[in-house]
Amino acid sequence: MATTRTGIAPMKAAQIPRPGADFEIVEREIPNPGVGQVRIKVQACGVCHSDVLTKEGQWPGIEYPRVPGHEVAGIIDELGASVSEWKVGQRVGVGWHGGQDNTCPSCRRGDFRNCRNLKIPGISYDGGYQQYMLAPVEALVAIPKTLSDTEAAPLLCAGITTFNALRHSGAMPGDLVAVQGIGGLGHLGIQFANKFGYKVAAIGRGPENATLAKKLGASVYIDSKAANAAQELQKLGGAQVILATAPSSKAMSELIDGLGPNGKLVVIGATFEPIEVSPVQLISGSRSIQGWAAGTAADSQDTLLFAELSGVRPMIETYPLERAAEAYARMLSGNAQFRVVLTM
Repeated sequence: MATTRTGIAPMKAAQIPRPGADFEIVEREIPNPGVGQVRIKVQACGVCHSDVLTKEGQWPGIEYPRVPGHEVAGIIDELGASVSEWKVGQRVGVGWHGGQDNTCPSCRRGDFRNCRNLKIPGISYDGGYQQYMLAPVEALVAIPKTLSDTEAAPLLCAGITTFNALRHSGAMPGDLVAVQGIGGLGHLGIQFANKFGYKVAAIGRGPENATLAKKLGASVYIDSKAANAAQELQKLGGAQVILATAPSSKAMSELIDGLGPNGKLVVIGATFEPIEVSPVQLISGSRSIQGWAAGTAADSQDTLLFAELSGVRPMIETYPLERAAEAYARMLSGNAQFRVVLTM
């Protein structure tokens, strides 16, 4: 259960005091932005499975206490020195990519997504489980008027991850693209894949998700409990891309034989267990496996604009900041439909 501390400070935050500890609802002084930073009055923050890294101390070098949260939507409340391209009152978001060092070999090549010293909100600095937060300008994305704060927040992690992975996958309109898992990532992946013009095969466990998968844009639903999903994909000609969203290495391994010639398994569901594949499986049909992380603020901007244009929206459950521990537990349960969002 969360504990509560009181004080005279003017803002509330849900922090982790040490690795593995319960959430604490505390009061803090509102921070002042430094050079190249803005202060954001947070309106909504998504609760992502990757917040486990902060909660349990699974990311090296985290300093505690730490406020999690990397799916942030809010309003610029104050500008730091040298900030000219953003305005007070402007609606902005911050996603997984919370800044880069601009000096490492990847950054010098413009590959900011793979910065060796990537900054991550809620890990490198305090994130969005609080009423006000600071963020560097390179992490900011403008939120379109037609997207609400609670809709925009999950798009800044789950949304950008599925959108960016699919648009860089090599699949062309009309290709068979399978989305493994109908959860926080998968329900967005199905929508984006449909709007990209792919023939979408949704893969879930059990018949109960079939209707929803079709509603989200899938042409075919494959129940992996009732049938061999890889064989079913081959009956459809083999998948050009399989977007693996559910964090199950075993389930991913079982799908590799469902790839068509030059097919690619794109892994975005994070798990520490190994994927099992034989060299013959990859050599036969020139198949490949690729991992994909989220993307830069520019990629987030593309995601929001495309969602605005196409009507892609996350399905969400909302909780107030004071119930952060309950919201986090709901996310971990796997029963949320489908993204959990804190509101301030």
